[in-house]
Amino acid sequence: MFVAAAAIAASASAQRTVVTASKATDNIYVGVNAGVTAPTTKHSVFGNLSPELGVRVGKNFTTVFGVAVDATMHFSSMPSEFNTKTWVDNTNISLLGTANLSNLFAGYKGEPRTFEVIALGGFGWGHMFKGPEGKMNALTSKAALDFAVNLGKAKEWQVYLEPSITYGLQGYAEGYAADNMKYDINRSGFSVKLGVNYKFGNSNGTHNFAVEQVRDQAEIDALNAQINAARSEADAAKAAAAKKDAEIARLKKALSDCENKPAPVVEKKAANLQPSVVFAQGKSVVERSQMSNVEMIAKYMKNNPNAKIKISGYASPEGSKALNQKLSEKRAAAVKDLLVKKYKIAADRLETEGLGATDKLFDEVEFNRVALFNDTTK
Repeated sequence: MFVAAAAIAASASAQRTVVTASKATDNIYVGVNAGVTAPTTKHSVFGNLSPELGVRVGKNFTTVFGVAVDATMHFSSMPSEFNTKTWVDNTNISLLGTANLSNLFAGYKGEPRTFEVIALGGFGWGHMFKGPEGKMNALTSKAALDFAVNLGKAKEWQVYLEPSITYGLQGYAEGYAADNMKYDINRSGFSVKLGVNYKFGNSNGTHNFAVEQVRDQAEIDALNAQINAARSEADAAKAAAAKKDAEIARLKKALSDCENKPAPVVEKKAANLQPSVVFAQGKSVVERSQMSNVEMIAKYMKNNPNAKIKISGYASPEGSKALNQKLSEKRAAAVKDLLVKKYKIAADRLETEGLGATDKLFDEVEFNRVALFNDTTK
């Protein structure tokens, strides 16, 4: 108990490593051991050696402290102090507290050391088979040290050499009075045995305690700052994305409205030019008085080299329809011929058509015997 109290006090400063949480089924081990025991007083040590065989089941609650159940059988291959008449001289079952002194004072580095020292101590119940005093049961106490070597790729095996001493505290023997039921404190046994333990696999994926990465407050504050900055960036990106989505929706609606809107019908009309050429009744020859109008058209075409002109010839209603149609065509052709030959206007810039007789252009009948000009490029 004194050692446990001292260990708890030392643990606060020595055990700086934080390990991951473990389940109730973690850090359990089982083992077997064998050795010899001898009385510590009143008898010859080598004259009373008894072989012993035991099993041990334990659990480590922390990297330092644990508990184990130890069951041991002592054989009477040599004369024992109790001089029993059975092959198994006595048995002892102990509940032991364990303290890993290596981890306690040097800390745990993430896996067991190759060599460790472990202290054990606790109470048990001993049973002696039939001897001179009959069957005996006794309360016992045990203290031990394990000099352990951890083996295996995952340090799952532990081989240990254990010197120990076991005291008989108080017991009961068949057929004896109550004042004879007390064991002398000097009635104790010293044993040395060799054992091996196997550590079962844990929920952390190893056979031992795993170290948890612990960050100090400065690191935590820095990580929180990074998280908050990332959240701010994410919120800004989300807002920007929402704004873009709204703009995309607006543009899609505008495009849809534009696509669904009827297209305006644009009627292209030729630009009417003011000059006109008037002809005599039944004639298709351009008279001298009309030459100035033809010259005005020629000048217009020279000033506008990309312009193209349609010449439309008309006739007044007198005469037959067929005659008037032919006469209107000749009048348009006569004006074109004059522009080409006299004013050197390219023929492919001039187009003619005869529209026959009409009385719709002018109120005066004689004015309907005319050739009109339209710029088809406007």
